[in-house]
Amino acid sequence: MKRARVVLPHRAPDRPAIRVGAGDTVTLGERDSDWPQFVWTSLTSGLGGWVPAMLFDREQGLATARQDYDTRELDADPGELLVLHDELADWWWAENAQGTRGWIPARVLELID
Repeated sequence: MKRARVVLPHRAPDRPAIRVGAGDTVTLGERDSDWPQFVWTSLTSGLGGWVPAMLFDREQGLATARQDYDTRELDADPGELLVLHDELADWWWAENAQGTRGWIPARVLELID
């Protein structure tokens, strides 16, 4: 089990998280300027969020998801210790001491051996 210490604060964006399921058809838009491996992904419901582009069968327009993905992010403050579960596109799926899970960027973390 990997662990990390938060070295910079991270706050989730002020929009609802979305979930993409394997086989879902979505519409892909522009790439993120800070995180170019992420693409703006719109669900058929109209909600959207940033999802790693590698999870889709094409680069733009209508695409099909290859696997499940949840855009939920984890709020964290410097000094917090997190358990790290999975890494994808320079982000970690992490869990805090209260058991809350979500994505957090690797650049705000210091891995603990």
